[in-house]
Amino acid sequence: MTMTFFEEINSDFSTGVAFKNVNLKKKVISYFANTGNATIAELSKELNVSVPKITSLLNDLIQDGLVQDHGKVDSTGGRKPNVYGLAPESAFFLGIDVKTSHINIGLTDFQKNLISDFESYPYKLANDKESLDELCHIINNFISELPIPKEKILGIGINLSGRINYAKGYNYNLFDFHDAPLSKIIEKEIGIKVFLENDSRAMAYGEFCSGVVEGEKDVLFLNLDYGIGMGMILNNQLYYGKSGYSGEFGHIPLYQNEKMCKCGKKGCLETEASGWALIEMFRESMLAGASTVITQNNIQPEDLQLEDIINAAHNDDVLAIELIAKIGDKIGRGIALLINVFNPELVVLGGSLASTEDYILLPIKSAIKRYSLSLVNNDTQLKVSKLGEKAGVIGACLLVRHRYLALEHN
Repeated sequence: MTMTFFEEINSDFSTGVAFKNVNLKKKVISYFANTGNATIAELSKELNVSVPKITSLLNDLIQDGLVQDHGKVDSTGGRKPNVYGLAPESAFFLGIDVKTSHINIGLTDFQKNLISDFESYPYKLANDKESLDELCHIINNFISELPIPKEKILGIGINLSGRINYAKGYNYNLFDFHDAPLSKIIEKEIGIKVFLENDSRAMAYGEFCSGVVEGEKDVLFLNLDYGIGMGMILNNQLYYGKSGYSGEFGHIPLYQNEKMCKCGKKGCLETEASGWALIEMFRESMLAGASTVITQNNIQPEDLQLEDIINAAHNDDVLAIELIAKIGDKIGRGIALLINVFNPELVVLGGSLASTEDYILLPIKSAIKRYSLSLVNNDTQLKVSKLGEKAGVIGACLLVRHRYLALEHN
């Protein structure tokens, strides 16, 4: 299979050479990607392009292997037209979602189907060269075991926490010890184009495209994990803000507690309402002699992980349930602030803490009712992520796919 369409895009960006049909081909591909299969007549009408021109473009894209003729479509009368759509195995996109203690990886085809087994690899995230090398090693091993040629993977989306400039490929919180963009450093090690994205924003996009969102245009996605992140969909568009750093929900200064946040400021929401805060509260309770199944499992306070507390809650551990409820109340107060400001149609709770379901959901709902304006929150739904751990991987894949189709890559 040739990749003429994508070669034309890359050449157009690198040399400035204008290819006559590139934009029209992009429109056809984007229509299939966003809307689904269509006939020549439907494409002609929707794209305002003549039938002969559409026919010529489709022939080129079929020859390139990017589009398939799916045969005749059902019709009420007359000659049945052929229906066309994307060839799912013509291109693939790899999604990497980097967490504190593991990495999630998955592969989607051109029709955004998750076609590989969803894999999770143990990993210790640290801001050093060894951690970056291990990340590249895990990705290369995953690619080497795939049943498809490496050259069919058009791009890799990598989600990381922190402040990321996705357009330039820099992460200003992690692995920021090279002059070159981080995306280029990883790209050199792997041999496939790399796009960086903030993890919460990618999760929001995955949920918006393939998860719990059902037509809502204004959606706030909260990533409740060790930290608290947020991805915003406003008027059907992923919102970045002026500099690309929107969504720092966890760093709203809500408290006069003199607790130092990991961002270097004091009093942030994360200091009292995050996975890190939950671990600190739990350790203090364990050291004070509180009863918990975690102690029975011989886990020491200094070795405590967020997953241990979540597992304890699922096993009806009273201490875990009580402390998660306290965290939920404080998160709910922060969400009330967001609802008062944005008046969104939907707030989605994702991340590892959302997996505790009612243990965190009920206190969040209660706090929202207490602290937000009823006229504002009446029209806001609150849901738990449908994709769970897969949200980041799917979002990463779909963002890379979107950027190719929108000609956004650099």
